[in-house]
Amino acid sequence: MSAFTQLLRTNRNYRYTWLGQIVSEIGDHFNNIAVLSLAMTHKNPGLVVTFVFLSRATSMLAGGPIAGVLLDRLNRKHVMMASDMTRAVLAFGFILCINRTDEWLMYVLSAMLMFASPFFTSGRASILPYIATKEELHTANTMTQTTSWACLTIGALLAAQGVQSGYRLAFTFNALSFVVSLLCISRLRRAGGFRAEGVSSKKPETGVAQYREGLRYMRATPLVGAVAMISVGWASGGGAAQILFSLFGEQVFHAGPRGIGTIWGCAGIGLLIGAAIAYWLGKRLTFAGYKRTIPIVYLIHGGAYVVFSQMPTIGWACVFIAISRASVAISSVLNFSQLLRHVEDRFRGRVFATLESLTWSVMMISMMCAGVATLKYGPRTIGAVSGAISSTTALFWWWADWRGKLHEPPEQTIEPGADQEVKAEPPLAS
Repeated sequence: MSAFTQLLRTNRNYRYTWLGQIVSEIGDHFNNIAVLSLAMTHKNPGLVVTFVFLSRATSMLAGGPIAGVLLDRLNRKHVMMASDMTRAVLAFGFILCINRTDEWLMYVLSAMLMFASPFFTSGRASILPYIATKEELHTANTMTQTTSWACLTIGALLAAQGVQSGYRLAFTFNALSFVVSLLCISRLRRAGGFRAEGVSSKKPETGVAQYREGLRYMRATPLVGAVAMISVGWASGGGAAQILFSLFGEQVFHAGPRGIGTIWGCAGIGLLIGAAIAYWLGKRLTFAGYKRTIPIVYLIHGGAYVVFSQMPTIGWACVFIAISRASVAISSVLNFSQLLRHVEDRFRGRVFATLESLTWSVMMISMMCAGVATLKYGPRTIGAVSGAISSTTALFWWWADWRGKLHEPPEQTIEPGADQEVKAEPPLAS
């Protein structure tokens, strides 16, 4: 933990980014729980939930390309602040959905909120090499992802209690969380600014042309394309897990809400353990070692998920879901550390936004497909299929590596003179 605490104590920019992340991501879970709970009060709740997910998926797919282009064209800090401001207004707007008999406003606001999300989340990934030195980058990436997984567990528990106090309170907290995040991001300072380096201003291109240029870069950089493919492959099976956790807790193990919470909690513990392992590995693995590790952890992830789906008791099921999620965390941390180290700054916004929009869109489609599949198949069958699908990404990675396609791209570094303005800030008083 010393490296993480040292990062927070000495790196002012990262500390503000981290604080904003905690508040806003916990607020996100208040919105998620509240919206889904509100959807269950309507007629045909299953259909309403399906359309909520569909509206989010389509808007994320549409928002990613636009977010990527703007993050590579404009000041990334300002784009993130605009996203926070927009999301704060939209989050307050959900209050208007309370006591309505129609659902269209819920769909519209859900779509707009998800549309605005990659402008911030992809921006945060894009500026990480600006606010962390080369030596800190792996630590900062690990901490950022670990925080997201911790907020998933804590936020879900707090949101469940908060929603019981009323939808209005949950939506208000979500809106205020974006305001806090906005204030935190506004405090970021860097001598070189937060615009992408290497972008020519002599001949401005259209947004479409810029996005196509980003896609060409991803195709021409095998490592980036491979990470994109395995992320989509994982999401095709991983999205179903969001539905299956509830079904296993309720229908398979007959443990009710306690069973659901236990499975989610063990999944969260697995993610945190995996992040710790990835942090240790990332400081020791060569690029060749990294390439060998990724297919192994994907096979462990998928195989453990298949075993989880067949376990006779909830205790053993929790053991294997923790193993599965630990493997997911290892691959995620290692992949993002490599991308942060190797993706050119002028393409970073488009790369991260494209990866995010593709992954979340496929996840939500997977969730909807799993929901439909429950009408005909049992949770154990769906779980086994989902785990098998997720493991197929390992085969793709192995094939690409065997063919010699996954060579290491040039490492990107911050130009001299572009260091953080306040890197040498004294430690906080105890």
